[in-house]
Amino acid sequence: MSVVLIRTFIIYFLVVLAVRLMGKRQIGQLQPTELVVTIILSEIAAIPLEDSGKPLLHSVAAVILLASLEIISSYIALKSGKFRRAVEGNAVYIIKEGKLDIKAVKDIRFTIDDIMEALRQKDVFDISDVEYAIVETNGNLSVMLKSDKIPVSLSTFGKKSSEKGIPAVVVSDGKYIYSNFYLCRTSKSEIDKILSRENLTAENVMLMTLDKKKNKVVIPKGE
Repeated sequence: MSVVLIRTFIIYFLVVLAVRLMGKRQIGQLQPTELVVTIILSEIAAIPLEDSGKPLLHSVAAVILLASLEIISSYIALKSGKFRRAVEGNAVYIIKEGKLDIKAVKDIRFTIDDIMEALRQKDVFDISDVEYAIVETNGNLSVMLKSDKIPVSLSTFGKKSSEKGIPAVVVSDGKYIYSNFYLCRTSKSEIDKILSRENLTAENVMLMTLDKKKNKVVIPKGE
């Protein structure tokens, strides 16, 4: 019995340490690679607890290796957009400017029931109220309502509503996100002109968002 208790104690703290090293996102916003690592970790951790004849060191080494691989993978994803998209995928717009994109829905193998259920979880019961809906890389649905359907608050009371579209990320970590240009009806040359007025170039920008009304947010590197 004492051997089982000691093994349980060691495995418990080792797995907790591994999850903490892999980051807090491991808990609530699992990406595909993180989900795979989590499942394998649980299986590895169970082996020495189920069979006291199995060497504990084998499981310890496997947990350390998996945690190290996930940390290395996260670091590479931070530096390489191509690698990040390859392992995590891209966010998918299933509703654009109030119109349901049937092809995008089929590509991610969602049913209409799936969409309606996800919208209801966002307190949206009428799909015609939605301006944009995005399936994030972790499977969650993000929703932007049409301007005349947004609940009135003190900041919006008395203001005339207008469709400005979704603030799209057009520059990320010094690189143009060409796939988002159509969301704000822009081009590389227009972005360069906007940045030049700020005495910046794309290489010096950590994040830039733009909407159809050309409202912008620019965060230079180093801020």
